[in-house]
Amino acid sequence: MSGTETAVEHVLVIPTDVFHEVGHFQGFCSDTERYLNVILDPVYASYRPRPEMEKDPSFKQLIPYCIFECDGQVFHYRRGSGQGESRLHSLRSVGVGGHVSTLDRDGCQTPYLEGMKREIAEEIDLQSDWTETCAGLINDDETDVGRVHLGIVHIFRLDSPKVLPREKSMIDAGFAPPEQLVRERDEFETWSQICLSHLYGA
Repeated sequence: MSGTETAVEHVLVIPTDVFHEVGHFQGFCSDTERYLNVILDPVYASYRPRPEMEKDPSFKQLIPYCIFECDGQVFHYRRGSGQGESRLHSLRSVGVGGHVSTLDRDGCQTPYLEGMKREIAEEIDLQSDWTETCAGLINDDETDVGRVHLGIVHIFRLDSPKVLPREKSMIDAGFAPPEQLVRERDEFETWSQICLSHLYGA
């Protein structure tokens, strides 16, 4: 490998056909047990080059999408131009997370859980104790980003609101009542709009 070449990131995906066989839906689905045993099964899940997967709707990239709650309020932020997916820049979000990659295969937990833990640690400084539940899945075939991703929504309930952005491109961050965020939902990325509607009522 020459000095100008870089390793291509390989991310965790499943064939879109497998997702459809379990049960296609548009929007939010709370039936996590129905899906997770299948979509996280190594029989179906594999690692493929991310640049190819971003353009190939025959696969779904699996994305942990983590929402942080404390005292009835929800953590939110705006995506600056330096963060991740360029198609989401300037939009607000209630979700923290990202791709599971081959880097996550050597930890103590499953690659999926290791990937979720790594993404959280990269994006925020979480200094509170917490409990976590998996609340549902997001599928949005109506946008270019959504067509190639499948979100798995995790709710983290914090003992204290000690969440600080690590990435400079996470701006205007803080906690707010969910009813306020619901009123402002048009400012948010599609996945956050779906979560706000289904978890907090639109």
